[in-house]
Amino acid sequence: MTEAQVALTTTVTTDFDDAVARARAALAGQGFGVLTEIDMRAALNAKLGDGAGDEVGDYLILGACNPGFARKAVHSYPQIGVLLPCNVVVRRAPGAEAVTIDAMNPALMVQVTAEPALTEIATEVGALLQAALDNL
Repeated sequence: MTEAQVALTTTVTTDFDDAVARARAALAGQGFGVLTEIDMRAALNAKLGDGAGDEVGDYLILGACNPGFARKAVHSYPQIGVLLPCNVVVRRAPGAEAVTIDAMNPALMVQVTAEPALTEIATEVGALLQAALDNL
């Protein structure tokens, strides 16, 4: 099996809050909901202090889930839950003008589990995530 790239990626030139809103809308347009949200800057500042989170800049992790595909994946491979939801990262380094949006490549689920039943699901979810990124 060939090594899968870790993330599907795109870059937009806009402010961070607009990029987050656009990412949420693009995900929703492809049938994904956002189940979790982690503000890495805030979390690092709260836990480590001393502006530790400022080093990463704007960095938001969205836990995206398409319920239909999640159901199929769990049915095919019950342990898949440790790899769900699909994380989508919206990030802007300090001083950068562009915002990068990375989506977990679902092909990693197949590579990590070696479960053939996940191949079709990962391909379809990957196409939906790529379409969401393309709509940004």
